[in-house]
Amino acid sequence: MQQTHISFPQIRLSTRDGHKLRGYFARLFGEESDLFHNHDDTTKRDIYRYPLIQYKVVNKVPMLVGLDEGATLLIQHFLKIEQIEIEGLLFPVFQKDMKSEECLVGVRDVLHSYRFVNPWMALNQKNFKKYIGLNEADKKKKLETILIGNILTFFKAIDYFEKKKILISLNGIKEIPVNFKNEKMIGFTGEFTTNVALPDYIGLGKSVARGFGTIIKNKH
Repeated sequence: MQQTHISFPQIRLSTRDGHKLRGYFARLFGEESDLFHNHDDTTKRDIYRYPLIQYKVVNKVPMLVGLDEGATLLIQHFLKIEQIEIEGLLFPVFQKDMKSEECLVGVRDVLHSYRFVNPWMALNQKNFKKYIGLNEADKKKKLETILIGNILTFFKAIDYFEKKKILISLNGIKEIPVNFKNEKMIGFTGEFTTNVALPDYIGLGKSVARGFGTIIKNKH
């Protein structure tokens, strides 16, 4: 899988500004490809797919992440990014860093450890009601099953099929309140160990286009 990420190290934003970052670049480049916004150009409705271009703020640094076709689009538009506008505030881009590489994904014979650097949105309204009624052990199992599903959704988006069994163990997962679209929801922080190789900075779970569920591999 090809991955490109562009970061703007001299600009500081908050984690919740991920959707504002998405809005800006959707307006800037959205007419050229719906991958920038995931909206149908005719109906204006959401296209329900794993986003191949994601917008996120990691450690206060804004970042764009593109996968496969999205990675190519970010390379093509890199030189065109001269400023970022967030709620009427203009941030001139004096420095922008781009890295593009081929990444190996899939089940391996070794274990990998990752952490969520932005809250993981694992639950929807339906499974939230089931989740809150479970004991701690069953909550962990439920979340591990959901995370496997999140990884399979990512695989499908990059046209990768995995025959081998995915193993997951969540570590130190904590519930945190998240204000999402003016609604109070539960997000999760923590780490997980898996036999799957995954690229840094991809998102898992819900609303990954806005930066939720961003992972980074733990360095040992």
